[in-house]
Amino acid sequence: MEPPPPNAPTPASAPSHVVLFDGVCNLCNGTVNFLIDRDPRQNLKFAPLQSTRGAALLRHHQLDDTLSTIILVEEGVVYQRSTAVLRITRLLSGGWPLLSVLLLVPAVLRDGIYTLIAQRRYRWFGQSERCRVPTPDLRERFLE
Repeated sequence: MEPPPPNAPTPASAPSHVVLFDGVCNLCNGTVNFLIDRDPRQNLKFAPLQSTRGAALLRHHQLDDTLSTIILVEEGVVYQRSTAVLRITRLLSGGWPLLSVLLLVPAVLRDGIYTLIAQRRYRWFGQSERCRVPTPDLRERFLE
């Protein structure tokens, strides 16, 4: 991988819970909206994989620039696919943290279902021509 641009944000300044997502995927953007609505303590910050900050975090953690998975960077540890989703639920309000019990199911089974949906998400849910632009009141939740 090539080094980040000279003025790129440093991953060291990243918040403790960052969700990296495909910014042009309608399912992914809907998921981000869902998470924002159920995260009143604002534990989660978000960055599209296509953004400067998202790309810098991918490089820092030596991850491919794949757009086929949601990624959670939690306290510097990277989680992908179903593990990321289930670890994210632990930070939400209401009964959503109960879903984290599914982490007991082997990842190979969970990720099989995740991959099935991920491979079809554009066909089933569509995609946008560009990444979402957060509203002014949500801007602090998104990393630039």
